[in-house]
Amino acid sequence: MIKKIVILSICFCFLLMACNGSKKVTSEMEDKDEMVDYFADNGFGNAVAIVQHPSGVYHKGVTYVAYQGPLEDPYVASYNHKTKEWKGPFKAGVSEMGKDPNRKKKIDNHGKPAILIDDAGYIHIAFGGHGGTRELGENALGNHHYGKNIHAVSKQPLDISSWETLDNVSPFGTYSQFLKMDNGDIYLFYRHGAHRSNWVYQKSTDHGRTFGEPFSFLKHKRRANIEAEDSWYPWVSRGNGDDIIVAFDYHICRDNKNAQDPRGHIPERHNLYYMVFDTMTEQWKNVKNEPLEMPLTKEMADEKTLVKEIASDWTFQGIADVDPNGNPHVCILVGPDIAENRSGAKRLQHFRWDGQKWLENNNSILPKGNGDIEVKTATEVSIYLESETRDDFAEISRWDSFDGGASYKKGTVFLSRKNSGFVISSLIDNAHPDARIIVGEKQKGTDFKNMYLLGDNGPISRVKK
Repeated sequence: MIKKIVILSICFCFLLMACNGSKKVTSEMEDKDEMVDYFADNGFGNAVAIVQHPSGVYHKGVTYVAYQGPLEDPYVASYNHKTKEWKGPFKAGVSEMGKDPNRKKKIDNHGKPAILIDDAGYIHIAFGGHGGTRELGENALGNHHYGKNIHAVSKQPLDISSWETLDNVSPFGTYSQFLKMDNGDIYLFYRHGAHRSNWVYQKSTDHGRTFGEPFSFLKHKRRANIEAEDSWYPWVSRGNGDDIIVAFDYHICRDNKNAQDPRGHIPERHNLYYMVFDTMTEQWKNVKNEPLEMPLTKEMADEKTLVKEIASDWTFQGIADVDPNGNPHVCILVGPDIAENRSGAKRLQHFRWDGQKWLENNNSILPKGNGDIEVKTATEVSIYLESETRDDFAEISRWDSFDGGASYKKGTVFLSRKNSGFVISSLIDNAHPDARIIVGEKQKGTDFKNMYLLGDNGPISRVKK
């Protein structure tokens, strides 16, 4: 009897080992089959954009990415380029937007996160604002709208798994743009309220633990001759050395009931401007190094900082970079009045300063679409662009110029999809060649997007979660 039990036990063990082995093989096959070329499938709405930036940063072998997830909350993921390991995405905070099912505009999209890593290794994000609400108090620098500008920081250095909120920036922000200078100073740029508000920055000299009061650099004010108010859309980035560079266009914020335009308030923007902030001297200046009085008014912007007057067409989303000599290259999307022609896509126009004057390049070869610019030398320029091709493909590609932007040739195609579309981030800060830009792919029938991390070898894949 004992002998039979032993034999049965041995048979059972072999059977169990065989089953486990089969499960292991099946599991390995499933893992192999479940590799996908996106790193997350919960991007929400316009999950990334050029204006809220940077959306990613490369630091000590790891690329960290931030995007708008479910209920407009911020999410952060990371990719280790040596170990090929993904972490996250983790929810890094709670936005005050995206939670009201009765709101007419279901997805606001203005509170997407910007990300930064300080010199102590802590990760910061700014998110959640579209001007703030009246319940938050008086806005001395503008008007109110929705949400709340929030600053969150990782609880441990280089750890994206747990976060805390620091109540140390104005709640009235939107379009957050983070910068860190070589000396460790942190600047948070944003619009201090809704359309009729100043653009400001707050500065931190202690790794983002405290910030100074908002400093206005672009002024909103009532127009005397028409029923409208001056407003702005700047894009802020690092220049050379201690400089911060700003490309911006002008938004004529018309009244809702308007004698000049019966359509009332529409997203009308014009012109292209450029200026520089020397963070060591705290002096603002134009491209000719002439000092500027802050906050800049429309009249002074036209006189001192105008790159190109664009009066008949509409503009959208300026971008800028400088060559090693400090000469700027500035781009702006230009196209028809979208209030009249919703299908009127815009094309990037490229301008460069030759030391004496602005030169306008004919970029008609570039496809219509949004993107970011990288200036390597006085003659080598690349534009990273999302566009739609004639055969119903949407793609993310790089266009290269070797004559200062006078002509372009299509280079790498990072991602291409048929019958789809993309939202695109600005270039990742200090980007690794394998991870230059973040992209959300539009999906039919849903507000969610697959999120991609793209570099010279295409998307970085991961095991489907």
